[in-house]
Formats: sequence, structure tokens, C-alpha cells
Amino acid sequence: MTQHPFIGERVLKRAIPKAAFQRFKVRSVRGIDDFQQVVAIRAVVYMGEQACPYDEEYDGNDLCASHFLVFDGKHAVGTLRIRWFAGFAKLERITLLPSHRATKALHVLLAEAFEIVARKGYRKMIGQIQARLWPLWSRTFDCKLLEQREGFSFSDYDYREIVIFVPPHPRAIQLDDDPYVMIRPEGEWDVPGVLDASAERDQQQDHAA
Repeated sequence: MTQHPFIGERVLKRAIPKAAFQRFKVRSVRGIDDFQQVVAIRAVVYMGEQACPYDEEYDGNDLCASHFLVFDGKHAVGTLRIRWFAGFAKLERITLLPSHRATKALHVLLAEAFEIVARKGYRKMIGQIQARLWPLWSRTFDCKLLEQREGFSFSDYDYREIVIFVPPHPRAIQLDDDPYVMIRPEGEWDVPGVLDASAERDQQQDHAA
């Protein structure tokens, strides 16, 4: 998705081996085929392993969120969801298939997603984690448990809230950036897109006239 998520990787507690970025690739979900893979992976983990009811897993927020998939070759093996609020983003539904939990797929997925968060100019994220997994997440990325906030429960699990800290991105998208940058596909702001080509076509037609 990016040449290398330098800022996103800085959110993580440990550097990711170069070989992991070569093996695992991440992309933003933009079409129905990718979204169906998101749904399938979450069904395996949350509904299959954790017995989460369908209407609690698919909670009405999926079509107003950004989704990311991580691939091992041609196969999607993990996903996460981000929702956007004024001043912060919310990290949700981090899911990895059992076959890949001993790999670096999750770390690559997080680094790439955090890169997008930083590029959009966000400096903080909030996460709602299963309370039992706080030791794991505290070792994974730069975060702080919100001690002053009481825990809560849903879908038969206890949860706590954390804040994740995101370094400033030197090339965060700004209001006065090139308009073509802002209309390119999510996460590919540095690559000319189909609308760039459309503008070039219009210019060629003007010259021909």
C-alpha cells in the first residue's frame, strides 16, 4: 500500500523485519469482493471462535468505516477497521486467522494502517480492547490504558479503553494540498490516479481543438 510505512511502524514497539513487508501486503478495502473477505475473516474469528452473535458483530458501522486487509500471497489472512472522528480515529475489529497468528502479518497490517492514520493528520487513536489482552497490546504498540475510565462489557467479554499515540507525519494531507492528491484512492495519494489521467485527456482535447 505504501513504499514503506515509516511513521506507522514507529507506533509499534518493535521494528518489523524487512522480509515481513516483502511477504505480507496490505490494501484498503474499496470494492465488494474485498469487503466480503473482511466479513468472512471476522465470521471465522468472532462468530466461529468467540460465539459472537451476528447482529453484534456486524453492528451497523461497517459501511461508514475504513477497512484494511493483509494478504499472504493471494490469500487474505487478517483485517481491521478504523472509524474517523474529529481529533481522533478509532481502531476496531483487529482480526487475524488462526493460521497466521505466529507470523508478522498483524504487525505489517497495523503499521500500514497507522501510516494512513498519520498521513490523514491524526495524532491519537482510541481502542477498546478485551481486558485480558492488555498485556499483549501494551507490548505491541505505543499506547496507554485509560485508568480513569471504568471497564465495560459487551458480547460476553470485558473491555478497557486505550489511547494509541501516532507520531506526526511530515507529509500529512493538508487543506491546501494539490486537489488531485485528495481525490486519489485512499492510501495512494502519491500515485497519479484515474482522475489525473482524465485531466490529461481534457488538456489533450483542448490542444487538439
